[in-house]
Amino acid sequence: AVMRVAKETGMPVVARGAGTGLAGGAVPPQGSILVVLTRMNQIYEVDEIGRTAWVGPGVVNLDLSNALTDRGLHFAPDPSSQQSSTVGGNTATNAGGPHCLAEGSTISHVLGVEVVTADGDVVMLGGAAPDLPGYDLRGLIVGSEGTLGIVTRVLVRLTENPPDVATMLIAFDDINDAARTVSDIIAGGLVPAALEIMDHSMVRAIESFVRADLPLGAAAVLLAEVVGHVDGVAAEAEIIRGIAEQNRATEIRTATDDEERALLWKGRKSAFGAVAQAAPDYYLNDAVVPRTRFVEVIEEIYRIADQHGLRLMSVFHAGDGNLHPLVSYDAAEPGMTDKVIAASREMVGVAVAAGGTLSGE
Repeated sequence: AVMRVAKETGMPVVARGAGTGLAGGAVPPQGSILVVLTRMNQIYEVDEIGRTAWVGPGVVNLDLSNALTDRGLHFAPDPSSQQSSTVGGNTATNAGGPHCLAEGSTISHVLGVEVVTADGDVVMLGGAAPDLPGYDLRGLIVGSEGTLGIVTRVLVRLTENPPDVATMLIAFDDINDAARTVSDIIAGGLVPAALEIMDHSMVRAIESFVRADLPLGAAAVLLAEVVGHVDGVAAEAEIIRGIAEQNRATEIRTATDDEERALLWKGRKSAFGAVAQAAPDYYLNDAVVPRTRFVEVIEEIYRIADQHGLRLMSVFHAGDGNLHPLVSYDAAEPGMTDKVIAASREMVGVAVAAGGTLSGE
């Protein structure tokens, strides 16, 4: 009904979930209708055998996985905002996350969508069948940020919880050594569940915020996680250890239980909240680069920050080349915001010049 009224009056419509996206897709222009979907938060149906679930777009990402714990299943996409971001928003932005390195981003975990079109029609795109005929219109909707219709139900693919997990914390005295470790792991043929880098300033902020037992003296910390059967996990963890040692890792430790593992990931996913301790404002970039160019792009980004006299507090979805150079600053200082935006433009320009993109969403 809203879409029909909007069509008759010529008013633009913006669909909004939790508003956590980094590409501005939930920001409405003046004189528009904002359709907020957060109360459409029901899990309608779970098929344990087919490993699928029909859910509303307002279901919070982490709530979905928590609701499936006793069934041994989870929803694989896990953006850092998963405690508040919604499945509809994940679908609209084709959201990634630390564990999308091996599992793939949201597009790999959405089988079907119910969509309200600009004319007010309700259509079903995709479905549970393994190979539907015709155009993949489901794939067109995922990542379209509400520009092609409003998603009102989502058929998600569910993933079995792995029998074994090893979460490794690896510290370095040089962030470039951490970046090379990631590149060498991928070049060696391993695709771990996650490879995440936090720089020195971010490590200190997170540790003060969460107390995750991170090494405060490290220039960079790499979180590497491998999942699977016990023997395979042990073998892959040993390979990663060897690569890290070759790249001058100063500390390597593996979480001893689920509690320690959860604390490490809580620290990583609290990063954007933790930076509030450092300065009143921050400017977050979200560029992606080919993994083969990862080391050189990081070097250039930090050079740009130094040249402009700016403080970076960065985290990286390093395994899939997603960079989050975060500039911490005080917008009340005259000219500072302009300086930050100019430097960030240069940083993103470096990523694009290396064959990358403006955003991971």
